[in-house]
Amino acid sequence: MNKYLDINEEVKKALEEGKPVVALESTIISHGMPYPQNVKTARRVEEIVREQGAIPATIAVIDGRLKVGLTSDELEFFGQSSDILKASRRDLPFIIANQLHGATTVATTMIIAEMAGIKVFVTGGIGGVHRGASETFDISADLQELAKTNVAVVCAGVKSILDIGLTLEYLETQGVPVLGYQTKDFPAFYTRTSGYEVLYKLDDAEVTAKTMKAKWDMKLNGGLVIANPVPAEKAMDDSINEAIESSLLECNQRGIKGKDITPFLLGRIKEVTEGKSLDTNIALVYNNAKVGGQIAVAYAGLDK
Repeated sequence: MNKYLDINEEVKKALEEGKPVVALESTIISHGMPYPQNVKTARRVEEIVREQGAIPATIAVIDGRLKVGLTSDELEFFGQSSDILKASRRDLPFIIANQLHGATTVATTMIIAEMAGIKVFVTGGIGGVHRGASETFDISADLQELAKTNVAVVCAGVKSILDIGLTLEYLETQGVPVLGYQTKDFPAFYTRTSGYEVLYKLDDAEVTAKTMKAKWDMKLNGGLVIANPVPAEKAMDDSINEAIESSLLECNQRGIKGKDITPFLLGRIKEVTEGKSLDTNIALVYNNAKVGGQIAVAYAGLDK
């Protein structure tokens, strides 16, 4: 076992017994929304995973330790603290060496989940190729992680602040299966469709679990994108694209770059939509937790 890794006793017992476990990220807690809504949302996501028959394992870095499964007090700490760094793959060595706190991104959550032996990870949306990447080379580390880390990621696609077409092309080049959960349309986070199709449609949790197992049984390393659209009643209409375009324009005018782009855009989109985008964000995360829990249960059942 990795010497920097601390696995919560409940999660550890579940893994040892072959029970279903679902990994959850911590960036949504510390950087995704304000307190106390962030903690309330995180707790509800864990509850939904449990309702499906799986064990939730929220992942974070606390005092330089990789934590798999946060306690109630640790969730509260993460929700209120202001000194928590956003931790991607490149940041982990420094954060651990200096015993700092880190909120795990999609990429880092995948890394730590694989260390612990967790195969299913639920998040909101993955990162991707940013618009204008042909000049900036701004491509999320999430995509490289998906190419090499054996974890299935249940998400609502990618936000349309990104270049969705190039994101899908990049994933195809890296051999990452992009699969639609009960849909042929690739979702664009706030909306159920993006104008692009997925490679294959998955009918239910069982066929999803079998697809994961077949991939890894054949030693085809890397993850899978399980694209699960936001529920129709919570999806936004095409007006969200206007909010995104105006926010992107403002971002460019202000000269905001790199890792500061996404937080700025999400904040502005929330303001422009008068909070509706945040409501959609929460709804899709809850929906992903439900589907992810079901997939984890089905996957655990394949070995029994």
